[in-house]
Amino acid sequence: MTRLLLLIDLQRDYFPGGRHPLVGADAAAAAAQRLLGRFRAAGRPVIHVQHVWEGPDAAFFAPGTDGVEIDPRVAPSGGEPVVVKHHPNAFLGTDLETRLRDAAADEIVVAGMMSSMCVDATVRAASDLGFSLAVAQDACAAPDLVFDGATIPGGQVHAAFMAALDGTYARVVDVDALTGDTAP
Repeated sequence: MTRLLLLIDLQRDYFPGGRHPLVGADAAAAAAQRLLGRFRAAGRPVIHVQHVWEGPDAAFFAPGTDGVEIDPRVAPSGGEPVVVKHHPNAFLGTDLETRLRDAAADEIVVAGMMSSMCVDATVRAASDLGFSLAVAQDACAAPDLVFDGATIPGGQVHAAFMAALDGTYARVVDVDALTGDTAP
């Protein structure tokens, strides 16, 4: 099986000290780093996605800030492409679909941030486009969310979104299960 790794928005603003830290971001980045290492060692393709929030109202990921940069643990290397996006869905206004089709991978493995926004939007769009997907759930993270006066903890937000994706849009597994397969 030929797989491609799609790393979504693993950017500094999502980590402690950033403008929008997520629950479990460091653990997710460590898992993504392990997964990325396996893909690189196997010579498998990797595509990075970077969100840049344009305009003066950028709450985070503002151009020219440290927070917009991809975390060094999973930074692009060796000519790995970076798709810059401006919307939660990484296909909207980018050449991501063309890149994925050109790679002709049997399965797209997704890791990144936020489970409840960009990962969710991109996985659903990729499924709608006919791609076969796996989500490395422990290499993703979500924020605490507030709805109707209640705070929903980030771990529960993450679990709810992974449960909604699993089986319908993607197979949702952890990094160890993915790296335990015959090839990344």
